Amino acid sequence: MADADYATDIKKYTATVDDKAVSGIVRYLGIALKSSKDAALVSCSSKSELERVRENFMKKKLKMTEPDADLDKHIKGVCEQMKAAHDKHRVTFCYLLAEKTGKLAAL
Repeated sequence: MADADYATDIKKYTATVDDKAVSGIVRYLGIALKSSKDAALVSCSSKSELERVRENFMKKKLKMTEPDADLDKHIKGVCEQMKAAHDKHRVTFCYLLAEKTGKLAAL
């Protein structure tokens, strides 16, 4: 998927899209987006998947230091926001997390 395609997907959930933030997420996720369809998606029903998002994206990339329970609430909020989507694209999911936590500028 191209950055513009991700921006189109993100626009389903938010009014404005920061193209620089989208590019930053795509760069950060890199090869994982291309390795398999599963790697490019987030499964809200997988506890290990959501822990990976918390540990790798929220803590490492966004440098968030809130307690895990608080970070998990943000993740659950994005899962709820995207619940109608069968395929939850990882870039969109991460973008919405960054937006929800005020961390778009960190990307």
